Amino acid sequence: MTARTQVHGLQVATELFDFIQTQVLPGTGVTSDAFWKGFDTIVADLAPKNAALLAERDRLQTELDTWHKANPGPISNMVGYRKFLETIGYLVPQPANVKATTANVDAELALQAGPQLVVPILNARYALNAANARWGSLYDALYGTDAISEADGCGKGPGYNEKRGAKVIAFARRVLDQSTPLANGSHADATGYAIANGQLAVTLANGTTTGLANPAQLVGYQGDAAAPRSVLLKHNGNHLDIIINRATAIGQTDAAGVSDLVLEAALSTILDLEDSVAAVEQLAGHPEGHADRRVGERWQNHHPRPEPRPRIHRAQWRRSAPARPQPDVPAQRGPPDDQPRHPVGQ
Repeated sequence: MTARTQVHGLQVATELFDFIQTQVLPGTGVTSDAFWKGFDTIVADLAPKNAALLAERDRLQTELDTWHKANPGPISNMVGYRKFLETIGYLVPQPANVKATTANVDAELALQAGPQLVVPILNARYALNAANARWGSLYDALYGTDAISEADGCGKGPGYNEKRGAKVIAFARRVLDQSTPLANGSHADATGYAIANGQLAVTLANGTTTGLANPAQLVGYQGDAAAPRSVLLKHNGNHLDIIINRATAIGQTDAAGVSDLVLEAALSTILDLEDSVAAVEQLAGHPEGHADRRVGERWQNHHPRPEPRPRIHRAQWRRSAPARPQPDVPAQRGPPDDQPRHPVGQ
């Protein structure tokens, strides 16, 4: 028999109670009494409503079973069947002037258009990888996939292929031209990026300076305005981060010192609780960052880790990439302490 702990008006499985007390609440600022009192209030309010809904579902299922037993086979009188469904309350009249509204929904769900990942929370590695997929290097994605042809000496090979790299950079510049075009010229001709009077100033190969066709697409930058380390742009609500670092192998060969173009990728992640009981242990690890370590140890103990395949091209591209902002916090609202972000227009 499951051991239970009495707390307020609830009988809580002791294992769950201890988990909440020792793993969930510490560090949240929520006291044990406040949590259990609030949870008790929610259960007292919703449990009767949930029971009523379940009873209504059972009633409808019984009505449907009875009708189909009395009328076996394909439905021959659809008008009559619809009338039956309306009579038992399975179908209800369509209400007039209905308007659904929402409030306090994160922009990643309400406004931005982008992929959403679904991963089982019981696999910590999948969950952590999904969270880290919020930002992704376009250079990495292009170089390591067949988005760029390997014809004409542009194969991936065992090491970095400069000819393939040139195609990657040209492709990325076209992405910038399509999503955040300049007022004049092309990002492909850029020899420098700077911020002047709160606007993006791009120096072109012909010596002229231009800005964005839509200045509002500039969100912010990192570093000095005259020589930023990063320029954050926005297109249709999604962000593009131009990484500038002339000290890297890629930045050294780029006229503007651009070493990468990082895009907002998977905007949100659903952590699927396939087994809520078995998930308790994993939930204890995810919020504090322990899950990757524990799962890694289990993997090594039970499944010898194979040697990774060479990914020299990825290391080449990523050598200078700075840490991305927190996945759910746009850079202009809270950059890392060592990477100050200067919002434009504030």
